[in-house]
Amino acid sequence: MTTIATRLQAVRGRIQAAAALAGRSAQDIRLIAVSKTFAPGAIIEAHAAGQVAFGENYLQEALGKITELDAFGRERQASSLQAGPLLRPLEWRVASPDGQSSGAESDTRPSAGVASPQAGPLLLPLEWHFIGPIQSNKTRQIAERFQWVHTLDRLKIAERLAAGRPSSLPLMDVCIQVNISSEDSKSGVRPDDVLALAQATCRLPGIRLRGLMAIPEATLDTALQRARFRQVRELRDDIVRSGIPLDMLSMGMSDDLEAAIAEGSTMVRIGRAIFGDRPPFR
Repeated sequence: MTTIATRLQAVRGRIQAAAALAGRSAQDIRLIAVSKTFAPGAIIEAHAAGQVAFGENYLQEALGKITELDAFGRERQASSLQAGPLLRPLEWRVASPDGQSSGAESDTRPSAGVASPQAGPLLLPLEWHFIGPIQSNKTRQIAERFQWVHTLDRLKIAERLAAGRPSSLPLMDVCIQVNISSEDSKSGVRPDDVLALAQATCRLPGIRLRGLMAIPEATLDTALQRARFRQVRELRDDIVRSGIPLDMLSMGMSDDLEAAIAEGSTMVRIGRAIFGDRPPFR
């Protein structure tokens, strides 16, 4: 098992343990592997271990990876087709928490993102999440190449994403980023302004508002971690009560995913715990 695969397994174990402690199902929590600054080979390794959703912060770097991996995936698919009738179909087995197969032959869904060894790299489509600050002149490319945006922080960006989303593609799912810690160094909407942005965004074509995202201040104080995440959840619940059906909370990273899951996170964005120490961005 590769180092990335081993780390992915450990992160999935943490998610399962945190969900169980909170009385939740781990199946309700999506794992986004934050691959920014890592080479395409790291993404291929993670995908071979069953990971499908990847988060990127830097647009130009991400576009290069998407293009390269799309080409690689097409080559893999062509090779599979050339294998002819002896190519065995993919087979999925439900994995128990200890990593052993349950032998449930009839369940063809991937369980907790654990892929069959037969799947090989990039035989499943990748899902790209943009999780960095968005510049106005970058919105068209983001709208064309990504399935998710987690960092919507103003109406102008929402309007440009909506206008740039090709009608041939499904709606782009978006989350509003909340600056829950009121840090000057971070992007995001002030909590008092989130409802107004949500109301305006949900009326736009091409995009679909799904929830809120937050990156609280870094701290080892678990009580403070949970308090911040609870604020985001309560803010989401207030918006839902206003009539806007949000179902996602993108919160929790390598050092605080347990606190985030305890407070209702449905998507955790994990980089270092999967890929290791991050190389410098070039």
